Amino acid sequence: MVEPVPDTYITEENLPYEFCPGCSHGKVLGALSESLKQQELDPSEVVIVTDIGCVGLSDKYFITHAFHGLHGRAITYASGIKMQNPDLNVVVLIGDGGCGIGGHHLLNAARVNTDVTVLVFNNFNFGMTGGQQSVTTPLASITATSSIGSIDAPMDIAGTAKVNGGGFIARATAFDKDLPGMITKAMNHNGFSLIDIWELCTAYFVPKNDFGRKEMMDYMGTLNMSSGILQETDRPSFQTSYNHIQEQTKSQKPMSGLVLETKFSSELDKPLRIVLAGAAGQKVISAGNLLASAATLSGLWTSRRADFPITIQTGFSVAEIVISPEPVLYSGIVKPDIAALMAPEGKAKITRLMNAMEETDTIYYAKGLGDVDSKAKQLPLNFPDSTIKDVRKNIAVLTAGYLTRQLNMFPFEALKEAVRQIQKPKIAEINLGVLSHFE
Repeated sequence: MVEPVPDTYITEENLPYEFCPGCSHGKVLGALSESLKQQELDPSEVVIVTDIGCVGLSDKYFITHAFHGLHGRAITYASGIKMQNPDLNVVVLIGDGGCGIGGHHLLNAARVNTDVTVLVFNNFNFGMTGGQQSVTTPLASITATSSIGSIDAPMDIAGTAKVNGGGFIARATAFDKDLPGMITKAMNHNGFSLIDIWELCTAYFVPKNDFGRKEMMDYMGTLNMSSGILQETDRPSFQTSYNHIQEQTKSQKPMSGLVLETKFSSELDKPLRIVLAGAAGQKVISAGNLLASAATLSGLWTSRRADFPITIQTGFSVAEIVISPEPVLYSGIVKPDIAALMAPEGKAKITRLMNAMEETDTIYYAKGLGDVDSKAKQLPLNFPDSTIKDVRKNIAVLTAGYLTRQLNMFPFEALKEAVRQIQKPKIAEINLGVLSHFE
């Protein structure tokens, strides 16, 4: 059985009494109800989203779904609801105050063209909290927070949405007889739609500024702001574009994560915390990945962290690797068991960690990086003589190979297998050649 179209989508006759006498909010809400009736929408197909403010009182009186949230955030909630269920008609009711507080949400929703409809109840002040100045308050206007007159230039809400690419942008007033039809056009547009609806706050703004319907229209003219539809594009909505991308991915081979299955065994009986400290460009992070991957291939538990500055190809580069026969419950390293120094930048970066090391720990250092102020035992990185040509470009993978041989934490073949499995063929070929010096 088809349900009849409601005569009104407002469930309470007392709704107008929520607002001050003469407030324009009731007119706009009546226009919205009439628009929903014109479209013959099932109330379950509509979600009205509001935030704090006088207009936020209205959502509970509609027979549609409703969501009431924080001030300035209504557009974000609406965007999320639309993404979750694209079949819903999502309408945002927000004041000029909410647009100011959530301005970045407004411009980004317009920019990405998300398919929601925003009705701005623009009465030039914060009506609910006492008539304070808002982002649309006209110059020289008297408000609770501008007793001598506002000196801030007003924000053009419709213009902001337009210049940021909103699909359907219009400016109207609460007194426009064709407002229901304009709301219908906005809701039927595939993409972001916004109607900046100018109206009157009879409690605060009107009495303090002798500002009525005529003055409001004159003010619109002095700003050279046109009413009516300002922009209507055929740019696909964010939801349409997103669905298109999703359809494209269905024809592509799904991505599969790298699985490192156990191929080797290890006799490691306690956790080993290793810090590789070098400089940008030495491939320190890659060497850390190789050690962690080799441990995984050997049936061990592992974690790996990387630390480097935001600069590119300059500064320190540090990798922290925890290798353990038991699950690693904390990936951070407070005190390393092993530290390997490959560059002055890395040495300086891990000074605090080396100070925490004890006599049972070991610091391995490249040429010129010894004499560390630490209790730890200090040993040089004695690479084979045949590696002289590789030290400058490949010191990190040489260090990974050297530590694998010295510490006996997993088979050397596991390190080579890690190279084969996680690195690109061209890089793998180079690094396997480097590691061959240890055989």
